[in-house]
Amino acid sequence: MNIGGLRGPLRRTAAVAVLGALVAVTGCERTSTRAEAKPTGTEQITGLAGPAAVAGQPAGPGGACVFVKPDGAQRFGHVGWGFRINGSDRWVYGAVENPSGKLYTPPGGDIGAWHAEGSYARMLSEMSRDAHYPGKSEHPYSRYRCTGSSTYDVAAARAMIRTVAARGFLVGVDPKTGKLTSRDCLDATYDVLKAYKTRRLTPAAKLAIPNVWVESLVGWSDKRLTPR
Repeated sequence: MNIGGLRGPLRRTAAVAVLGALVAVTGCERTSTRAEAKPTGTEQITGLAGPAAVAGQPAGPGGACVFVKPDGAQRFGHVGWGFRINGSDRWVYGAVENPSGKLYTPPGGDIGAWHAEGSYARMLSEMSRDAHYPGKSEHPYSRYRCTGSSTYDVAAARAMIRTVAARGFLVGVDPKTGKLTSRDCLDATYDVLKAYKTRRLTPAAKLAIPNVWVESLVGWSDKRLTPR
């Protein structure tokens, strides 16, 4: 079990496991409260780095974003992700929404995994409106944090998108291993951005709280996201 990045034996984390279950039920699914969002200025990513040599990929800066529903999961938070196709204004973005709200969905089941590709402006627009879950959420993503990255691996990140979509959803005891662990919206976001080789990506331990992890992203921009 993990809260704020600390692991411990199961026998010492029974109380925190209840909190983890609560996050699973409401943290990676639609929620009925719409957050108030304030307009921001010019949208841009700070710290875009120079070219990096990656075999088979166009030269140019990379970048990554984390999208947040701060009031999701009774204020424990819900997250999605985006990464830049280096050397272009094309981004790949998505999330695991877990629309059923179940603590466990076996591999191959519907966990609300989706992804799309478009310009930076389109990514912000679609995330701000929950465009890929129309009518199922009254609380779009209302905050986002971004960073430039001198390292990137678009092919690996695309492969990880397929992996997280197929591996099911879990917060609690894994029926196969008997271990307390997670495969939730935060795990999906972190695993995709880690596969991308995002710089300054803080590790996300299993069962970490999304809003706690988001605050640990040092050197990332931090902006409100308004419907557009």
